[in-house]
Amino acid sequence: MELSLRGKAAVVGGASQGIGYAIAHLLAAEGAAVALVARHAEPLADAAARIRADTGSTVLPIAADIRRAGDCERIVASAAAEFKRLDVLVNNDGAPPLGLLGEFDDTAWDKAVQQNLMSVVRLSRQAVPLMRANGFGRIVNITALSTLQPMPRFGLSVATWAGVIGYAKTLSLELAAEGITVNTICPGRIATGRLAKVFGSDGQTEDADMLARIEREIPMRRVGQPGEIAGLVAFLASPYGAYITGSTFHVDGGRRASLL
Repeated sequence: MELSLRGKAAVVGGASQGIGYAIAHLLAAEGAAVALVARHAEPLADAAARIRADTGSTVLPIAADIRRAGDCERIVASAAAEFKRLDVLVNNDGAPPLGLLGEFDDTAWDKAVQQNLMSVVRLSRQAVPLMRANGFGRIVNITALSTLQPMPRFGLSVATWAGVIGYAKTLSLELAAEGITVNTICPGRIATGRLAKVFGSDGQTEDADMLARIEREIPMRRVGQPGEIAGLVAFLASPYGAYITGSTFHVDGGRRASLL
């Protein structure tokens, strides 16, 4: 399916690996110019080179820390300078540490707020004027299923990403008449390195027992693939997603136990 993204320009966070890489790769394959953002320059450059070689699209690596206000400004300014436009912003990054809420001090909370919530606020604030100038814009936020179905020890992520959902819904109402959509995706168990970090016995190793335990909890009896998240992002970013805004999608193999 041709998604009519040729000539569009996108910024994708957390793009050196996992879900972010899959999103950036698919947008580039659909013809968009893509700015890849991640904190570490070397793996980011490697990811950019692979995507450029695979797709032939224009790819711009931007090493930056989205927890810093100045870096958020630099990300959007760099993409706009390179592409002369910005149409798609995908807010995606890692997640704060796991632990009991009572164990986290103000410093941990501040880091989580800066990473998960304020980065979305700042990047969106910088991107919207460029989208408005085009009469076209797509903001897609990547959070997690735990935002909708909280779990013990995920509190930093749940609290801050719940703020993202509230922010996104409000922003969607304020921008709807201008052709700019704002949506949020909450992935379930996806085959990335984070699975082992969260569910592995030693926080590092992914093994058959771990995968079997996870798969038993999923109605589809398998974990998702990063490309399955990327496919929804690409659709929402395209003209076909023009009438979808303010929505929150759980992409989880049927795991969420709720009517809504």
